[in-house]
Amino acid sequence: MQPLRIGTRGSPLALVQARDVAARLSGNPGGETEIVEIKTTGDLVLDRPLADVGGKGLFSKEIDRALLDNRVDLAVHSMKDLETWMPDGIVIAAVLPREDPRDAFISGQAGTLDGLARGAVVGTSSVRRQAQLLSRRPDLTCVLFRGNVETRLAKLAAGEVDATFLACAGLNRLGRADVVTQAIPPEVMLPAVAQGAVAVTCRAGDTHVLERLASLDDAATATRVTAERAMLEALDGSCRTPIAGLAEIASDGTLRLRGLVARGDGGAIHRGAREGTAAAAREMGLDLGRELKARAGPGFFGGT
Repeated sequence: MQPLRIGTRGSPLALVQARDVAARLSGNPGGETEIVEIKTTGDLVLDRPLADVGGKGLFSKEIDRALLDNRVDLAVHSMKDLETWMPDGIVIAAVLPREDPRDAFISGQAGTLDGLARGAVVGTSSVRRQAQLLSRRPDLTCVLFRGNVETRLAKLAAGEVDATFLACAGLNRLGRADVVTQAIPPEVMLPAVAQGAVAVTCRAGDTHVLERLASLDDAATATRVTAERAMLEALDGSCRTPIAGLAEIASDGTLRLRGLVARGDGGAIHRGAREGTAAAAREMGLDLGRELKARAGPGFFGGT
């Protein structure tokens, strides 16, 4: 039997996630795998915001093409990098157990986000983080900050900025949780939709691979990201629109979803929430997304 070819970006975090999937598959009969690194436009263009060069799909379109061309059998993605609508012929076959979805504040200048000095410079490439930061601290200055984890940490250490943000999930997976100055509560900074979740995709008609991947799917994580991605779908959001969402499952099984949309300068933020059953995850997300879109009004999306 031929090994399953796993397509992935070549960044250190992407490779860690791909190796995790390979390890999970290795426990099954015929679990041989081969990791195939694929260069993506998102990894190559680092001097401009993603919104200016095609959006977050830049991290997945080359990998999608490799799947459709049968050069790989499955692909591993940070789920927050996936477009809301999957390309024809490709499906999300499994979602791994979610890591810590919170944003990490990293700084040598202050112990907390609120402890930053007035006028401090913060590096981020995320319009979502920028909007929530400036809403809370309009005195701060945000500058574009792209690159993988080590690149950003090196820029911070060199003094290019006073602070930056990364995802706690990625730092945990890389064994770099030690650099986190503060894990920011969702009440202060709501995470990106599906942050901390890893998605495994494959061709829609590939029943062999679909069957192999079914055992990797984590039901609780799938429920949570279903609600969050449905909200994003209803909002028809892009990289230009600051959107955040987080679904959590309470001890009694209740699904709770929080979401927001904002202007890039933090001058306006609309928040909402829903509670319901796990079975209603998609409808809850769509309903909250429609509410937020209506409250924001015409002209809000895509603006600053």
